[in-house]
Amino acid sequence: MTFIHKLKMSQQTNNSWLCVGLDPVLERLPEAVLSAASPLLAFARAIVEATADLACAYKPNLAFWLAEGPAGLRALQTLVAAIPDYLPVILDAKFNDIGHTAAAYARAAFEMLGVDACTANPYLGLDGPRPFLEWGDRGIFLLARTSNPSAPDLQDCIVDTRLTDGRLADGCPLYEEVARLANRWDAQHPGACGLVVGATYPDELARLREIAPDLPFLIPGVGAQGGDLAAAVTHGPTTDGLGPVINSSRGIIYASSGPDFAESARAVALILRDQINQVREANL
Repeated sequence: MTFIHKLKMSQQTNNSWLCVGLDPVLERLPEAVLSAASPLLAFARAIVEATADLACAYKPNLAFWLAEGPAGLRALQTLVAAIPDYLPVILDAKFNDIGHTAAAYARAAFEMLGVDACTANPYLGLDGPRPFLEWGDRGIFLLARTSNPSAPDLQDCIVDTRLTDGRLADGCPLYEEVARLANRWDAQHPGACGLVVGATYPDELARLREIAPDLPFLIPGVGAQGGDLAAAVTHGPTTDGLGPVINSSRGIIYASSGPDFAESARAVALILRDQINQVREANL
């Protein structure tokens, strides 16, 4: 089963475009899990068990697991294996290298950790994502318009765009060129490419959907960063109806620091899932 097919099936099964980000920080974990052999695993596993019928995907950020050393990586590997098989797991690692190094990163993500997709930086050109694309049944989300405040510093830089016949045309913002490159790379590896597009930039989100009508979007920024949920839902779907992967991390997993942390996470996830669906229904 390809990543796109798995995502489409999970969205249909759970009637959801919500992705839950699994970014545990040891200092923020509730006391209820601190006595566990692996507090990070106990915390994240409880979140998954409480929200598995509300999410279309999970997105662990590699940094928070790496920060705990070998034990953190073992916990992440165990967590990925415990997530229900029908729910895709997207590793947020923003990989950025070439050649055999990129191939090693791809093997670490797809074979060692067993995730279905990952995020990557396209700054190195096709040499960077190629080893990930060549896995065929997995996915890669390329950073196009990220959700952070300083994203325009580089992503708004005007660059020449290369036409399909090789000629250079008048310049466009760099984030638009990333989408055009992703279109070409996806044509060579159908169903493998997607884009990371922050909900904190709704105009750019709409523009990227015009440029890349068939690529899936991973949309961060709707939770603690205050992104535009309506824009994410309106401009997120592809032409064939595949929904965006709308991520919320801190707003869900830290809904409570008490023993009811998992139940509280479920309550917040349910509200956000339903808000997304309300906008979907309004757009029909």
